[in-house]
Amino acid sequence: METNQITVIGSSNTDMVVKTAHLPVPGETVLGGRFFMNAGGKGANQAVAAARLGGRVYFVARTGNDIFGSQARQLFLDEKINIDYVAIDTTNPSGVALIAVDDHAENLIVVAPGANGNLQKEDIEKAAATIRKSMIILLQLEIPLDSVVYAAEMAFNAGNRVVLNPAPAMKLPDELLNKLYLITPNETEAEILTGIHVKDEISAEQAAVVLKNKGVQNVIITLGSKGAYYSSALDRLLIPAPKVTPVDTTAAGDVFNGALCVALAEGFTMPAAIEFANHAAAVSVTRLGAQASAPYRREIGNWLLVIGDW
Repeated sequence: METNQITVIGSSNTDMVVKTAHLPVPGETVLGGRFFMNAGGKGANQAVAAARLGGRVYFVARTGNDIFGSQARQLFLDEKINIDYVAIDTTNPSGVALIAVDDHAENLIVVAPGANGNLQKEDIEKAAATIRKSMIILLQLEIPLDSVVYAAEMAFNAGNRVVLNPAPAMKLPDELLNKLYLITPNETEAEILTGIHVKDEISAEQAAVVLKNKGVQNVIITLGSKGAYYSSALDRLLIPAPKVTPVDTTAAGDVFNGALCVALAEGFTMPAAIEFANHAAAVSVTRLGAQASAPYRREIGNWLLVIGDW
């Protein structure tokens, strides 16, 4: 197993973003403001965040044979991410996401998966040697669920730590949950997974118990500006988030997950890794965009001086 090596398996999208005073309700047309395009996709966002924060990152993904795919692959190379297993799909276009961001930094997102929906077990099998020697395998749900289950089983059987960010939210089979070292839902995702409405520490722990009873070793439920609730066989604690003025919350969860995996790969305790991830996510919400908002290690270095208390 290679120290500090993280394999991210997931999606790559191009985000098309419009700033608007408020988010539309069904049937409503709103006049927006600034428009811009950013590199996105949950898998790619997490890979970039991990690489910027010091992780040695391999990315397993699919892009289309188009300008969006070409731009994405070049950006990964610029971030020093290994793209040996980023396949070029000649049948499907690259994934895109349509995003509206309001004046309160809340967002509304619709994704057209494109090539992401064609990431198959065969693509994962090509990366098998790298997956088996990585310390951490980080997965999300913007690729086919069968491929997620296959990758988790491969990594679990190799003794790796499998981390799942269960987004977009959906019901998950026990055969996946019982392979997980860590799951990181937000409140909405936790409710979909467990049926428990998460609104505070008590309900977060109730949801965490359901997930642990299904075989998940560690549960982190992210609670936005309140921080992250952590539950394991031994620990139950809320780790607060730094107070910042948000500009755009897009990809905050992705930055959290990328940062968390870097810290765990470096041997941080789980509470210290969560605090590190909280600070990285806090920096990201003060900036517009997805991958563009991910901080570099030097930008959160000062916080490392206090994290050691965990």
